[in-house]
Amino acid sequence: MSNRKVLELFYDVVSPYSWLGFEVLLRYKKIWNIDIHLRPGFLAGIINQSGNTAPALIPNKIAYMFKDVEMMSEFYQVPLRMPSDFFHVVMKKGSLSAMRFVTALQMSHPTFLEGVSRELWLRIWSEDKDITEAESILQAAKKAGIPEDLAKKLLSTITSPEIKSKLKENTEIALKYGLFGMPSIVAHINDKPELFFGTDRFELLAHRLGEKWLGPVPQKSEL
Repeated sequence: MSNRKVLELFYDVVSPYSWLGFEVLLRYKKIWNIDIHLRPGFLAGIINQSGNTAPALIPNKIAYMFKDVEMMSEFYQVPLRMPSDFFHVVMKKGSLSAMRFVTALQMSHPTFLEGVSRELWLRIWSEDKDITEAESILQAAKKAGIPEDLAKKLLSTITSPEIKSKLKENTEIALKYGLFGMPSIVAHINDKPELFFGTDRFELLAHRLGEKWLGPVPQKSEL
C-alpha cells in the first residue's frame, strides 16, 4: 500500500493565481512524496455559491492585482501578463467553454489534462488571446499534442449533459470541501482532508506534509 499523500488541486484557467499554484505544485511532484489530482472546476460558480465576491468587483483589489501579477510572474517564473481588456476577457467572456473542454479531458483523456490546461492559461494570461471560441480551444489542444480529430470530437461533447454534470459535480465537491476561491489545494493527511487556499500557503502545506519548502522554483534551490 502506497504511503504517498494525495493532493487535489481545484482550478479554473480564468484565474491567474490558479496558474501559479498549478505550476508550483507540479514542480514539487517529484520532490515531495505526493500524488497530484487535477480537479477542473468553475470559479464563477464557486464564488457565487460560497457567497464570495469576485476580486474584479472590488476596485482596490483589482488595482492591486495589476501590480501583483507582474511581481508574482517574476517571483514564480510563470509568464503572466494581464489581458489588454481584463474586464471583457475575465468578467464577460469567462471560461465556461474552456473548462467544459478540460472537464471532457478529465473524464476520457486525463493524460492531456496538464498540457491543455497550461496552453489555455498561456493563451489568456500570457498571449492575450481568446479561450472561449471553438478554434481557440482547438489551437490550445493542438499545442498540447492532441490529435485534431480527437480534439474536435471532444469539443463536440462540451454541451452534452454528461460534461455539464461532471463540471457541476466537480464544483459541488469543491464547495463541500469549503472552497470559496481558486486555486485551492485539498491535502489528504492522515485520512483527513485539509484545505489550503491561494498561492501563499505552500510553506504551510509543506509543514503539514512533513516536507521541505524550497521556494517557488525548487530546482534552482537544489543547484
